[in-house]
Amino acid sequence: MALLLLLVMLTSCAAAPQNLSGKMFIFPQETDTANVRLNTSMQSFTAVTACFRPQQEPQPFLSLSTPSFHNGFLVFKEAGNNVIDIYVRNNRVTFTGQDYMLNTWQSICTTWDSESELVQLWLNGKPSIKKFIGGSVITDPIVIVGQEQDSHGGGFDINQSFVGMMSDVHMWNYVLSPCEIQRFVEDLNFTPGNVIKWRALEFEATGRVLVENKITCE
Repeated sequence: MALLLLLVMLTSCAAAPQNLSGKMFIFPQETDTANVRLNTSMQSFTAVTACFRPQQEPQPFLSLSTPSFHNGFLVFKEAGNNVIDIYVRNNRVTFTGQDYMLNTWQSICTTWDSESELVQLWLNGKPSIKKFIGGSVITDPIVIVGQEQDSHGGGFDINQSFVGMMSDVHMWNYVLSPCEIQRFVEDLNFTPGNVIKWRALEFEATGRVLVENKITCE
């Protein structure tokens, strides 16, 4: 009964920001419906830092679409290998040789700035090289975890769904410093996201998505 109530609650819109510290979203199966939309009042920005902690074999980590670009900002791990792709305004760069481990929590951060037009990936505190990707302003974003958007807010494909756990999702409208990224990785006193903040998250969950406490042992 409690699980059924939780599913019903998550299918409706969250009326107010919720503090999800110490909690996680669980996506238990492949589906073309289950997703969580992360709401933000910020509708235009020229730089992005996105940080989050996934566990298990994913495909899309985080999908941001705009009316003009379904891959406005996308972090996507190709299944079965150590390749992570970053998209900005439908342009893609590929980061190979990423030591992504299954069945353990990973810390991932991605930065992009329209002035330099460079993108960088950080996996568990280890920075990649910076790569050119282009891009300018991002406007009218829809941010989703659990699915990749092939249209603005939709176009989901069961073969591109996230299966696993996701926690500590933050997004900023500027490039976080390496020291701040390291604080996020170590779960220290980092500056929470000003676009999306896990400790005050406005979200809408659809389909079979659960919220549970993360199990940690001291």
